[in-house]
Amino acid sequence: MTHSRAEQDLKFLPSRRQVLRSLAVLTAAGVVPGLGPSLFGADQNALAREFKFGAQTNAWKIDPKDFNSLLGVLAQVKEVGYSGFETGFLNVRSQFATAPAARRKLQQTGLTFFGMHVFLPRRYYDPATNLPPASLYRQLAPSGAALGAHHLILSGAPAKTREELEHKIAGLDAAGKFCKTAGIRLAYHNETAEESQSTLGELGALYARTNPEYVSFLLDCGHAYQGGMDVPQFAAQHYRRIIGLHLRDYKDGKQVVLGQGGFPLAALAANLRRVHWSGWVLNEEERLDGSKHGVEFMKPALQAAKGAFLA
Repeated sequence: MTHSRAEQDLKFLPSRRQVLRSLAVLTAAGVVPGLGPSLFGADQNALAREFKFGAQTNAWKIDPKDFNSLLGVLAQVKEVGYSGFETGFLNVRSQFATAPAARRKLQQTGLTFFGMHVFLPRRYYDPATNLPPASLYRQLAPSGAALGAHHLILSGAPAKTREELEHKIAGLDAAGKFCKTAGIRLAYHNETAEESQSTLGELGALYARTNPEYVSFLLDCGHAYQGGMDVPQFAAQHYRRIIGLHLRDYKDGKQVVLGQGGFPLAALAANLRRVHWSGWVLNEEERLDGSKHGVEFMKPALQAAKGAFLA
């Protein structure tokens, strides 16, 4: 996710009662994900014995007020050859109050709903934790679970002091613990600033010190690369905490289609094969200028990703 995106409108979230009503229906039917041991226990890795390739839907133009707009995009995602998707919470929030019906439509796409992403302008983050406020993720976690999302993905702002870093670590653990009770797994997504602006070793600290029972990570490899990180080395060191990757590529400081820039894609894939990592490889072909290229960029990006990871 980039910070140039238009500010998200936080209005029209359903009441907690509406969310819990939908969740209760699905729980009674035995279809809420993650309430068994497989999502949180040792069986998680056994469910993913090979790389899975997914698409972040922000490469497409989606009308958040029209759920059919998202469903149309998912049809293209499936046609290109992806097996799963990730999308922003704004694209599904209109369905929170009627989650069972929306869940069925999402399942009919044949795609795995990898995650619902929460990215906010910085002024909306909790100043104590530099994360989305608890009042928001406590509404979104059960809603995402009711819709069939496997992960609630949180972005955040960089910590500026060691005290802020401590609060962020504690905040992620608290958010992850709540998400577990709601039947969904928490994944933290890094932004460029956390590596390029931090003198605290923030990303390493988050990976090393948050509780693995509650917190996983979606490593945005492009952001980390732009921030100066040795991404192949970092991924190999912390692979046990990583459930997914965001892949993007750059040339002369500008994002280009994956495989057309200088990002060390082959080295990353080789390192992760060496440690027998299995998880989600997600292409994210968004652009700072807001342009939406959809299949035009996402198809060759998938070819590049598969070429590297399945080599």
